[in-house]
Amino acid sequence: MSNLDRFRRRNRAWLRRHSYSFFSSLGVLLQHKIGTLMTVLVLGIAMFLPLGLYATLANLDGMDLHQDEWNAVTVFFKPGTQKTEVERIAQVVAEKEHVENVRSISPEQGLSDFRDASGFGSSLDMLDENPLPWVMQITPKAGKATEVGNHVSELTDFLQSNSSVEVTQFDYKWLQRLGHMLELGQSAVAFLILLFAIAVIVVVANTIRLDVASHSDEIEILALMGASNAFIRQPFLYSGLWYGLMGGFLAVILLYLAMAFLSGPLGLLLETYGTVYELNGPGWRNDLYIVLAGGLLGWLGAWISVQRYLRLLKVGGRLGRH
Repeated sequence: MSNLDRFRRRNRAWLRRHSYSFFSSLGVLLQHKIGTLMTVLVLGIAMFLPLGLYATLANLDGMDLHQDEWNAVTVFFKPGTQKTEVERIAQVVAEKEHVENVRSISPEQGLSDFRDASGFGSSLDMLDENPLPWVMQITPKAGKATEVGNHVSELTDFLQSNSSVEVTQFDYKWLQRLGHMLELGQSAVAFLILLFAIAVIVVVANTIRLDVASHSDEIEILALMGASNAFIRQPFLYSGLWYGLMGGFLAVILLYLAMAFLSGPLGLLLETYGTVYELNGPGWRNDLYIVLAGGLLGWLGAWISVQRYLRLLKVGGRLGRH
Protein backbone atom coordinates (compact mmCIF):
# COMPACT_ATOMS: atom_id res chain seq x y z
CA MET A 1 0.00 0.00 0.00
CA SER A 2 1.40 3.38 -0.99
CA ASN A 3 1.82 6.32 1.33
CA LEU A 4 -0.93 8.17 -0.51
CA ASP A 5 -3.41 5.34 0.09
CA ARG A 6 -2.53 5.21 3.77
CA PHE A 7 -2.97 8.99 4.00
CA ARG A 8 -6.40 8.79 2.38
CA ARG A 9 -7.48 5.96 4.69
CA ARG A 10 -6.40 7.91 7.76
CA ASN A 11 -8.28 10.97 6.54
CA ARG A 12 -11.43 8.98 5.87
CA ALA A 13 -11.23 7.34 9.28
CA TRP A 14 -10.67 10.72 10.94
CA LEU A 15 -13.64 12.22 9.10
CA ARG A 16 -15.94 9.29 9.97
CA ARG A 17 -14.94 9.44 13.63
CA HIS A 18 -15.55 13.19 13.93
CA SER A 19 -18.79 13.02 11.95
CA TYR A 20 -20.08 10.32 14.23
CA SER A 21 -19.10 12.24 17.36
CA PHE A 22 -20.58 15.46 15.97
CA PHE A 23 -24.03 14.04 15.30
CA SER A 24 -24.12 11.50 18.12
CA SER A 25 -23.40 14.24 20.67
CA LEU A 26 -26.41 16.15 19.36
CA GLY A 27 -28.51 13.02 19.70
CA VAL A 28 -27.41 12.62 23.32
CA LEU A 29 -28.40 16.22 24.07
CA LEU A 30 -31.81 15.72 22.46
CA GLN A 31 -32.39 12.64 24.60
CA HIS A 32 -32.21 14.89 27.68
CA LYS A 33 -34.59 17.57 26.42
CA ILE A 34 -35.38 19.29 29.73
CA GLY A 35 -31.78 19.57 30.90
CA THR A 36 -30.57 20.68 27.48
CA LEU A 37 -33.37 23.24 27.19
CA MET A 38 -32.57 24.77 30.58
CA THR A 39 -28.88 25.02 29.77
CA VAL A 40 -29.54 26.56 26.34
CA LEU A 41 -31.96 29.08 27.88
CA VAL A 42 -29.34 30.20 30.36
CA LEU A 43 -26.72 30.51 27.61
CA GLY A 44 -29.09 32.32 25.25
CA ILE A 45 -30.15 34.89 27.84
CA ALA A 46 -26.56 35.43 28.95
CA MET A 47 -25.50 36.11 25.35
CA PHE A 48 -28.60 38.19 24.58
CA LEU A 49 -28.00 40.80 27.30
CA PRO A 50 -24.78 42.36 25.91
CA LEU A 51 -26.00 41.73 22.36
CA GLY A 52 -29.20 43.66 23.05
CA LEU A 53 -27.28 46.58 24.57
CA TYR A 54 -24.93 46.63 21.59
CA ALA A 55 -27.86 46.69 19.14
CA THR A 56 -29.48 49.51 21.14
CA LEU A 57 -26.35 51.65 20.95
CA ALA A 58 -25.90 50.90 17.25
CA ASN A 59 -29.46 51.98 16.49
CA LEU A 60 -29.16 55.07 18.65
CA ASP A 61 -25.96 56.04 16.87
CA GLY A 62 -27.62 55.60 13.47
CA MET A 63 -30.83 57.37 14.43
CA ASP A 64 -31.52 60.79 12.91
CA LEU A 65 -31.36 63.01 15.99
CA HIS A 66 -31.02 66.24 13.99
CA GLN A 67 -27.39 66.55 14.98
CA ASP A 68 -26.88 69.20 12.30
CA GLU A 69 -29.25 71.43 14.27
CA TRP A 70 -27.55 70.63 17.59
CA ASN A 71 -24.25 71.59 16.03
CA ALA A 72 -25.62 74.96 14.87
CA VAL A 73 -25.34 78.44 16.35
CA THR A 74 -28.87 79.81 16.58
CA VAL A 75 -29.21 83.60 16.33
CA PHE A 76 -32.40 85.36 17.44
CA PHE A 77 -32.86 88.86 16.08
CA LYS A 78 -34.75 91.63 17.81
CA PRO A 79 -38.41 92.07 16.84
CA GLY A 80 -38.83 94.39 13.90
CA THR A 81 -35.42 93.66 12.36
CA GLN A 82 -35.53 94.22 8.61
CA LYS A 83 -34.79 91.49 6.07
CA THR A 84 -31.94 93.52 4.55
CA GLU A 85 -30.15 93.62 7.92
CA VAL A 86 -30.50 89.86 8.33
CA GLU A 87 -29.19 89.26 4.80
CA ARG A 88 -26.22 91.57 5.45
CA ILE A 89 -25.16 89.67 8.57
CA ALA A 90 -25.76 86.32 6.83
CA GLN A 91 -23.46 87.33 3.97
CA VAL A 92 -20.69 88.41 6.35
CA VAL A 93 -20.97 85.19 8.37
CA ALA A 94 -21.03 82.99 5.22
CA GLU A 95 -17.69 84.46 4.13
CA LYS A 96 -15.96 83.38 7.32
CA GLU A 97 -13.50 80.50 6.97
CA HIS A 98 -14.89 78.16 9.62
CA VAL A 99 -18.57 78.41 8.68
CA GLU A 100 -20.14 75.50 6.79
CA ASN A 101 -23.67 76.77 6.18
CA VAL A 102 -25.94 79.71 7.00
CA ARG A 103 -29.72 79.46 6.99
CA SER A 104 -32.12 82.34 7.64
CA ILE A 105 -35.67 81.67 8.86
CA SER A 106 -38.24 84.40 8.44
CA PRO A 107 -40.97 85.00 11.04
CA GLU A 108 -43.56 83.67 8.59
CA GLN A 109 -41.63 80.48 7.94
CA GLY A 110 -40.93 80.02 11.67
CA LEU A 111 -44.62 80.38 12.48
CA SER A 112 -45.53 77.88 9.74
CA ASP A 113 -43.01 75.35 11.01
CA PHE A 114 -44.25 75.80 14.57
CA ARG A 115 -47.85 75.36 13.42
CA ASP A 116 -47.01 72.05 11.71
CA ALA A 117 -44.93 70.70 14.61
CA SER A 118 -47.08 71.81 17.55
CA GLY A 119 -50.59 71.10 16.32
CA PHE A 120 -51.90 74.42 17.72
CA GLY A 121 -53.02 75.70 14.33
CA SER A 122 -56.42 76.98 15.45
CA SER A 123 -54.95 78.73 18.49
CA LEU A 124 -52.28 80.48 16.41
CA ASP A 125 -54.96 81.87 14.11
CA MET A 126 -56.21 83.96 17.03
CA LEU A 127 -52.98 85.97 17.18
CA ASP A 128 -53.21 89.52 15.87
CA GLU A 129 -49.60 89.57 14.69
CA ASN A 130 -46.67 87.22 14.30
CA PRO A 131 -44.65 87.29 17.55
CA LEU A 132 -41.67 85.37 16.15
CA PRO A 133 -38.46 87.19 15.14
CA TRP A 134 -35.99 86.47 12.39
CA VAL A 135 -33.82 83.45 13.21
CA MET A 136 -30.51 82.42 11.72
CA GLN A 137 -28.88 78.98 12.01
CA ILE A 138 -25.11 78.85 11.45
CA THR A 139 -23.38 75.48 11.10
CA PRO A 140 -19.63 75.56 11.81
CA LYS A 141 -17.25 73.23 10.01
CA ALA A 142 -16.49 69.94 11.72
CA GLY A 143 -13.31 69.66 13.74
CA LYS A 144 -11.96 69.06 17.21
CA ALA A 145 -14.21 70.11 20.04
CA THR A 146 -11.76 72.72 21.34
CA GLU A 147 -11.24 74.24 17.88
CA VAL A 148 -14.96 74.34 17.15
CA GLY A 149 -15.54 75.95 20.55
CA ASN A 150 -12.95 78.67 19.85
CA HIS A 151 -14.39 79.45 16.42
CA VAL A 152 -17.92 79.56 17.80
CA SER A 153 -16.80 81.88 20.58
CA GLU A 154 -15.32 84.30 18.03
CA LEU A 155 -18.45 84.05 15.90
CA THR A 156 -20.67 84.68 18.90
CA ASP A 157 -18.71 87.80 19.83
CA PHE A 158 -19.16 89.14 16.30
CA LEU A 159 -22.89 88.44 16.30
CA GLN A 160 -23.44 90.03 19.70
CA SER A 161 -21.68 93.17 18.50
CA ASN A 162 -24.58 93.82 16.11
CA SER A 163 -27.36 95.86 17.65
CA SER A 164 -30.02 93.90 15.76
CA VAL A 165 -29.09 90.59 17.47
CA GLU A 166 -31.08 89.74 20.59
CA VAL A 167 -29.37 86.54 21.72
CA THR A 168 -27.24 83.68 20.37
CA GLN A 169 -27.47 80.04 21.42
CA PHE A 170 -25.03 77.19 20.80
CA ASP A 171 -26.04 73.60 21.62
CA TYR A 172 -22.81 71.82 20.69
CA LYS A 173 -22.34 70.64 24.27
CA TRP A 174 -25.44 68.47 23.95
CA LEU A 175 -23.86 66.74 20.98
CA GLN A 176 -20.65 66.27 22.94
CA ARG A 177 -22.56 64.76 25.83
CA LEU A 178 -24.36 62.36 23.52
CA GLY A 179 -21.05 61.30 22.00
CA HIS A 180 -19.51 60.71 25.43
CA MET A 181 -22.59 58.76 26.52
CA LEU A 182 -22.29 56.53 23.45
CA GLU A 183 -18.59 55.98 24.17
CA LEU A 184 -19.45 55.07 27.75
CA GLY A 185 -22.10 52.66 26.52
CA GLN A 186 -19.65 51.04 24.11
CA SER A 187 -17.14 50.56 26.93
CA ALA A 188 -19.89 49.03 29.07
CA VAL A 189 -20.83 46.69 26.20
CA ALA A 190 -17.22 45.56 25.82
CA PHE A 191 -17.02 44.82 29.54
CA LEU A 192 -20.36 42.97 29.52
CA ILE A 193 -19.32 40.90 26.49
CA LEU A 194 -16.21 39.78 28.36
CA LEU A 195 -18.16 39.13 31.56
CA PHE A 196 -20.94 37.12 29.93
CA ALA A 197 -18.47 35.24 27.74
CA ILE A 198 -16.84 34.02 30.94
CA ALA A 199 -20.31 33.15 32.25
CA VAL A 200 -21.06 31.08 29.14
CA ILE A 201 -17.76 29.21 29.52
CA VAL A 202 -18.48 28.53 33.19
CA VAL A 203 -22.03 27.28 32.52
CA VAL A 204 -20.89 24.93 29.76
CA ALA A 205 -17.90 23.76 31.80
CA ASN A 206 -20.12 22.92 34.76
CA THR A 207 -22.64 21.11 32.55
CA ILE A 208 -19.94 19.07 30.82
CA ARG A 209 -18.30 18.37 34.18
CA LEU A 210 -21.46 16.64 35.36
CA ASP A 211 -21.67 14.73 32.09
CA VAL A 212 -18.05 13.61 32.37
CA ALA A 213 -18.54 12.52 35.98
CA SER A 214 -21.50 10.36 34.96
CA HIS A 215 -19.30 8.60 32.36
CA SER A 216 -16.20 8.23 34.52
CA ASP A 217 -16.23 4.42 34.36
CA GLU A 218 -16.40 4.44 30.56
CA ILE A 219 -13.54 6.94 30.40
CA GLU A 220 -11.33 4.74 32.59
CA ILE A 221 -12.08 1.68 30.44
CA LEU A 222 -11.24 3.60 27.26
CA ALA A 223 -7.99 4.79 28.79
CA LEU A 224 -6.99 1.30 29.86
CA MET A 225 -7.68 0.08 26.33
CA GLY A 226 -5.20 2.64 25.00
CA ALA A 227 -7.51 5.47 23.94
CA SER A 228 -5.79 8.84 23.87
CA ASN A 229 -7.01 11.91 25.74
CA ALA A 230 -7.99 13.49 22.42
CA PHE A 231 -10.26 10.53 21.63
CA ILE A 232 -11.83 10.71 25.09
CA ARG A 233 -12.36 14.48 24.89
CA GLN A 234 -13.92 14.43 21.43
CA PRO A 235 -17.63 13.71 22.18
CA PHE A 236 -17.66 16.10 25.15
CA LEU A 237 -16.11 18.89 23.07
CA TYR A 238 -18.81 18.46 20.45
CA SER A 239 -21.46 18.55 23.19
CA GLY A 240 -20.03 21.88 24.37
CA LEU A 241 -19.97 23.11 20.78
CA TRP A 242 -23.65 22.24 20.34
CA TYR A 243 -24.54 24.00 23.60
CA GLY A 244 -22.78 27.15 22.44
CA LEU A 245 -24.27 27.06 18.94
CA MET A 246 -27.80 26.63 20.25
CA GLY A 247 -27.27 29.33 22.89
CA GLY A 248 -25.97 31.77 20.25
CA PHE A 249 -28.88 30.96 17.93
CA LEU A 250 -31.36 31.53 20.77
CA ALA A 251 -29.68 34.88 21.59
CA VAL A 252 -30.17 36.03 17.99
CA ILE A 253 -33.81 34.92 18.04
CA LEU A 254 -34.41 36.80 21.31
CA LEU A 255 -32.81 39.92 19.84
CA TYR A 256 -35.11 40.00 16.82
CA LEU A 257 -38.15 39.22 18.97
CA ALA A 258 -37.27 42.14 21.26
CA MET A 259 -36.81 44.44 18.25
CA ALA A 260 -40.17 43.39 16.81
CA PHE A 261 -41.83 43.97 20.18
CA LEU A 262 -40.29 47.44 20.65
CA SER A 263 -40.51 48.72 17.08
CA GLY A 264 -44.20 49.65 17.40
CA PRO A 265 -43.99 51.76 20.61
CA LEU A 266 -40.70 53.30 19.44
CA GLY A 267 -42.22 54.30 16.11
CA LEU A 268 -45.14 56.01 17.84
CA LEU A 269 -42.73 57.88 20.12
CA LEU A 270 -40.53 59.06 17.26
CA GLU A 271 -43.55 60.22 15.27
CA THR A 272 -44.27 62.78 17.98
CA TYR A 273 -40.81 64.24 17.30
CA GLY A 274 -41.30 64.19 13.53
CA THR A 275 -38.79 61.36 13.04
CA VAL A 276 -39.27 58.02 11.33
CA TYR A 277 -36.78 55.25 12.08
CA GLU A 278 -36.79 51.48 11.67
CA LEU A 279 -34.78 49.33 14.05
CA ASN A 280 -31.95 47.47 12.37
CA GLY A 281 -30.54 44.14 13.46
CA PRO A 282 -26.90 43.08 13.28
CA GLY A 283 -27.37 41.57 9.79
CA TRP A 284 -27.11 37.96 8.70
CA ARG A 285 -23.32 38.01 8.58
CA ASN A 286 -23.02 39.26 12.17
CA ASP A 287 -25.77 36.84 13.20
CA LEU A 288 -23.62 34.02 11.88
CA TYR A 289 -20.59 35.36 13.76
CA ILE A 290 -22.63 35.47 16.98
CA VAL A 291 -23.71 31.85 16.63
CA LEU A 292 -20.16 30.74 15.81
CA ALA A 293 -18.80 32.75 18.75
CA GLY A 294 -21.26 30.96 21.00
CA GLY A 295 -20.08 27.61 19.65
CA LEU A 296 -16.45 28.58 20.27
CA LEU A 297 -17.21 29.59 23.86
CA GLY A 298 -19.08 26.31 24.42
CA TRP A 299 -16.19 24.31 22.97
CA LEU A 300 -13.72 26.18 25.19
CA GLY A 301 -15.82 25.55 28.31
CA ALA A 302 -16.07 21.85 27.50
CA TRP A 303 -12.32 21.59 26.87
CA ILE A 304 -11.51 23.22 30.20
CA SER A 305 -13.87 20.90 32.07
CA VAL A 306 -12.73 17.67 30.39
CA GLN A 307 -9.06 18.58 30.53
CA ARG A 308 -9.28 19.26 34.24
CA TYR A 309 -11.02 15.93 34.83
CA LEU A 310 -8.45 14.00 32.81
CA ARG A 311 -5.63 15.71 34.67
CA LEU A 312 -7.14 14.75 38.02
CA LEU A 313 -7.54 11.14 36.93
CA LYS A 314 -3.98 11.03 35.62
CA VAL A 315 -2.66 12.34 38.93
CA GLY A 316 -4.72 9.66 40.68
CA GLY A 317 -3.08 7.01 38.52
CA ARG A 318 -6.28 5.68 36.99
CA LEU A 319 -5.73 6.46 33.31
CA GLY A 320 -2.81 4.20 32.56
CA ARG A 321 -0.19 5.68 30.28
CA HIS A 322 -2.59 8.33 28.95
